[in-house]
Amino acid sequence: MRSLVSTSHLQLAAFAVGTIGWIMCAISMGLVEWRVWHVDNTTVISSGVAWVGIWKVCFISYLHVSPGYKEQFCHKFRAFDSFVPHEIYVAQGLLLVAMIMGLMGLTATIFALRNIYMGIVEKTLIAHFFLVGGFFYIFSGLCVLIPVSWNFYSVTHNESIAFPPSYHMPSSPMTQEVGAAIPIGIIAVILLLLSGTFSLSYRFPVTSSTIMQS
Repeated sequence: MRSLVSTSHLQLAAFAVGTIGWIMCAISMGLVEWRVWHVDNTTVISSGVAWVGIWKVCFISYLHVSPGYKEQFCHKFRAFDSFVPHEIYVAQGLLLVAMIMGLMGLTATIFALRNIYMGIVEKTLIAHFFLVGGFFYIFSGLCVLIPVSWNFYSVTHNESIAFPPSYHMPSSPMTQEVGAAIPIGIIAVILLLLSGTFSLSYRFPVTSSTIMQS
């Protein structure tokens, strides 16, 4: 019988890759740099650059500080702000789901690897844990892919946001570009989908007794 450990190297890699993908998903979700807006009115937005994230919008201003100093002002989006576009609300919800699904995938993989490395030979249990973990990884990756793609589309089409006056933001920028959060999210998608594929590819080793019985 082949060693169980020797048949699970790809699944160990799935755990490592999935962990990195899950962390990058968390980083992408926390960053404010989803969209980088370049504005022409620098009265309040002194640098001419504002960052629009999925939780808040921020910019640098010299207006209310001493000369030579700068301060970053941020306005958080509230749950029922009508001006917030759909892709931002969708990103908030789906990325939270992705974090939960990714964590569940990591947990299932840990249990499967634990059984293998501790020599607990339970074919059905190990295979099921890898199967469940793989589906969780893939579902998590898809939950990241949707908001990342949607917001990327909005940036490339220079879509506007009707900010209220209290935000001191124009409704549309001169130009806008993709912020760091989107490429990080794309990498997270690739890693999570790859991890899911690795987990689903697990095959329990066939023993000689099994072959004779068949």
